[in-house]
Amino acid sequence: VHYDGSTECYGPGGSPSGTVTIHDPNFFRAIAFVGHIGAAESYAREEWTTQDLTDVIRLFARNREVLDGLETGLARLSQPLLAPLRWWNRNTRSGSARNIQAHYDLGNDFFAAFLDETMTYSSGVFVNGHSTMRDASIEKYDRLCRKLSVSTDDRGIEVGTGWGGFASHAASRYGCRVTTTTISKGQHRLATERVTEAGLEELITVLLRDYRDLEGTYSKLVSIEMVEAVGHQYLQGYFEQCAHLLAPDGKAAIQA
Repeated sequence: VHYDGSTECYGPGGSPSGTVTIHDPNFFRAIAFVGHIGAAESYAREEWTTQDLTDVIRLFARNREVLDGLETGLARLSQPLLAPLRWWNRNTRSGSARNIQAHYDLGNDFFAAFLDETMTYSSGVFVNGHSTMRDASIEKYDRLCRKLSVSTDDRGIEVGTGWGGFASHAASRYGCRVTTTTISKGQHRLATERVTEAGLEELITVLLRDYRDLEGTYSKLVSIEMVEAVGHQYLQGYFEQCAHLLAPDGKAAIQA
């Protein structure tokens, strides 16, 4: 449905299907110059709406080639204009701190509004159709512990604390000593509070430190959906650091 009242239909119909109402012609500019990210930002600006966003996303997911096509044409021509911003946002130590502050330090209350009680901001493992998001988060944590054969004899390092969910699980369920690090002040504050409330201070150390500055040797290493934020230019250094932190017979689990 266009802002001028006209309508257009695409595809053969059936399920899934969705209706998009365009309120502002800036929607088209956003797609043309910024691609699918522009479409998302246009939605946030309420330039287009839909009664069922889930169905629209399902429809897009089944037509990935269309989404890929949005990144060509004018959107590709605009890429050089964004290069200075990407250079500024690259994940150097100072750049990572800025990027994390802009996202994870939006406020713990904000994230608590849509995360489950474990405050897990990563994919879960749903063992059946009755699993809740909390169940899936706990199953994911436990599966990582089982894959690594975590025990009371282990000294583990976690690269990327989140809000302390995995560290608390490994310490409380398996008696593992865990050192975990984040560069988000908001995450560090809440994770520390949760560790204290659970009485796990003797087993868990929460650091406010860049992963590149970590020291020590550990028998187990876990990094959950943090590698996506490393930046492709820094992946080699990330894996070299993970290897450096591990004992010769140590084990690592990296969820991506």
